[in-house]
This record gives sequence, structure tokens and C-alpha cells, in this order.
Amino acid sequence: MSINSTNIESISRLENILIIGSGGRENSLAWAIQKNELVKKVYLVPGNAGSERINKCERIKIDIDNKIELVEKLNFFKIDLIVIGPEIPLANGLADFLRKKNFKVFGPGKDGAKLEYSKSWAKEFMREANIPTANFWKVNSLEKAKDIINSSSSPLVVKADGLASGKGVYIPDSKEECFKAAESIFNGKFGNSGDIVVLEEKIEGPEVSVFALCDGEKFILLPSAQDHKRLNEKDKGPNTGGMGAYSPAPLLTEDYLDTIISEIIEPTINELNRKNIDYKGVIYFGLMVTKSGPKVIEYNCRFGDPECQTIMPLMDQNFLLLLEKCAMGKLIGNEKIDTFDMVSGCVIATSKGYPYEYKTGFPINIGNVDSTDFQIFDSGTRLGKNGDLITDGGRVLSIVCQDKDFDKVFEKAYKNLKEINFEGIYYRNDIGHQVRKNFSKGH
Repeated sequence: MSINSTNIESISRLENILIIGSGGRENSLAWAIQKNELVKKVYLVPGNAGSERINKCERIKIDIDNKIELVEKLNFFKIDLIVIGPEIPLANGLADFLRKKNFKVFGPGKDGAKLEYSKSWAKEFMREANIPTANFWKVNSLEKAKDIINSSSSPLVVKADGLASGKGVYIPDSKEECFKAAESIFNGKFGNSGDIVVLEEKIEGPEVSVFALCDGEKFILLPSAQDHKRLNEKDKGPNTGGMGAYSPAPLLTEDYLDTIISEIIEPTINELNRKNIDYKGVIYFGLMVTKSGPKVIEYNCRFGDPECQTIMPLMDQNFLLLLEKCAMGKLIGNEKIDTFDMVSGCVIATSKGYPYEYKTGFPINIGNVDSTDFQIFDSGTRLGKNGDLITDGGRVLSIVCQDKDFDKVFEKAYKNLKEINFEGIYYRNDIGHQVRKNFSKGH
């Protein structure tokens, strides 16, 4: 995948880039950004053990909550563009602060980040803008939740209102499970994020992720992706932050994408403008393809993880220039992302026990992998005393491949995964099953 160079030139100096975050998403962003010949250095705060294996990349220590130190360090390193990866600093208003200090920032302000950090606000936003989504109820007590669950003809989806690392959504099969989910949220499973619970009607259909780079008014779409949220094969088990993904999603035909643009993306940006929210960053649309058309399940104010790891290898060196133009409100709107014949897939290797309790600190051994169109983006790793690679999170490694078709992509990914080992390694063997022609449905 290549970004058409038409109308894409750097507006200013882009030698030193800072990326905030510590996961596979941030490492893949760094990997894509360093391709640009203007870039001399990509700094990651805090990054992880895999960050410095990426060309031009360096980890630096900055306490982003210490605003005085942060500004001093950004000036010292002569940072030309800041990319904020995770949702929490965005929800805390870091982009607003940095813009007031005259830094160029890719990432929405606190007002725009509310699309993600308050599910009830986002649902009300969609209702006001007439954006298709599931019916919902916002409740602030278990009693009210029980009343609505009891009066519903079928089990409802139960969501913690605030940020919960992708784990605050329950899709119960019975009303009893609905009660238990609501009870656990109200009992503090996700802290203050569970003070309000959103109940939603259950809608059906495949899920797909669409990403719009937005400069406040105009936008450009990145390749679509499909994510596998459930822990176990056949899409069973608890929700996770994501067990794998592939891009682009073939189920989104050009006509269907036009519908998504006219019914969802444009109304979202128009409603942000109506609310005087100047949104400069990526808007992630988590969509469900239902019989009655596309519906929004959720917004994110950041690149998805692992979708980001999947999409970034499809970007050429002009990707950075699009981020800069968004940060400065300078998109022309006719910048195009042209498709090569390559597709991309990602499989996540996790620690045993994830998304619940798990142990870390195990050595990671990487054997003889096929490195052609192949990337390992560290997600949860650190360096041991001897400089060896150690597990340091629930999701440990993102194994990413590109090829001409999805069968070749996942054949290579799983072949390479056999060369990677750490104690308790777990991954799904059926990532991309929807698009793998040689995948046995009875697998």
C-alpha cells in the first residue's frame, strides 16, 4: 500500500519525532514513521524493549505527568511532531497542554477523546447526529440496570462507561449473565470507569475497523481491518484487547465504504464541528455490518491495537506527512492511499492467563524466522539484566506478515510463530479464518 505523493509535501522540519506509548501500536507507528527520509530520530516515551531494534529509534525517559520536565525535554530534543498513542494521556488532556505550548501534536484534545472515554457520551453523540448504532440505556445503579435487563426480550450487551483497556464489554448469553456483568462493574471491577453502565441491544454481524485521519474538518481513510477480540479460537472466550487482525477487510466493498462515509464518518466529523470540537488525530470506527446496514459499536480516539500493527507495514514514507498535515489542520482532502497487491495480517502472542492474571519475566527465544515482509512488534517486553528479551505484559509480541494473499500471509505468520517461544506462550491458530481459503472451517 502506498500513499500517493500528489499534494503531499512536508510543511516544515520533521527531523525529530516523539511517540508517546509503550505497546506494539507505538512500535509499529515508529517503524512506519522512520521510513521517511526527513526523519533523523524517533523518540519513544517510554517505549519497550523492542523500540530500539527499530531503525532511527531511541527510548527516552520523561515523566509525561511532570509538565515542566516534559516541555524542557521536548525543547531539548527539538521535537518537531508529537504522536500520542494511548487513550489515557489523550483523555487527560495532554494534547491540549502541548498545543498551548506550541508543539505540533497528532491526537485529539480532551473534548474529542470523550468519544472513547465515555461510552454514554458517545452514544448520546451518535443519537444527536443520527448516526446508526444499537439502542442503549445509560444507568447509574444496579437496580436500574436490573429493571431494564428484566424488561428486555433478549440479553443486553453490558459496558462500563469509562476506559477499561478493551475489557469492559460483556456480551452475555442470558439475563443472569447480564446481571452478573452489571454487578461486577458497579462493584468496582474497573474503578471509576464503572460508575455508569451502558446497556445496549445486541446487534449481529461481522465487525470491522475503519480509521480516518482527521485534521479537524477533512479526513483520509486508512486501509480497513478486522480484529479478533475474543481470547479463544472460533471467537469464543472473554474479550481481550485484541488477539490478531488483518487488513484490508474484503467484506467492505467500495459501495459499502461509500455508505459508511456518508452515514457515519461525515456525520461524525460534522457533529464534532457543531460541538466546536477541533479533532486533530485518528478516529477509529468500530463497526458492525448488520442486515440493515453499518452500525457503530464504538469510537476510539487512537489507532487500534493490533489493527495498527497490521496496517502500518502497508504505509510508505508519506504516512508521516499525513500525520503532520492533520496536526496542522492542513489536509487538502484529495490525498489518496493507493493499494498495492499486498495484504497484511497480525497474530498476537500472549502470556498464559491473559486477559486475567498472568506471570511475566520469562525469556523470549526467537529462532530462524523468514524475515521477508515480516515484522515483530514488541507489545509487552523488557530487557533483562543480561540484555536478553523478557516478557513484561499480557500481550507480548505482535507477529505481522505481508504477502499477495491472506493464505500466504498467515502461513508465514504461523510458520514464524513456531520459531518463537517463551514459557506459557499462547496464540490463536485461526486468526484471519474469514479470509483464509485454505482454512478448514472444522478446524
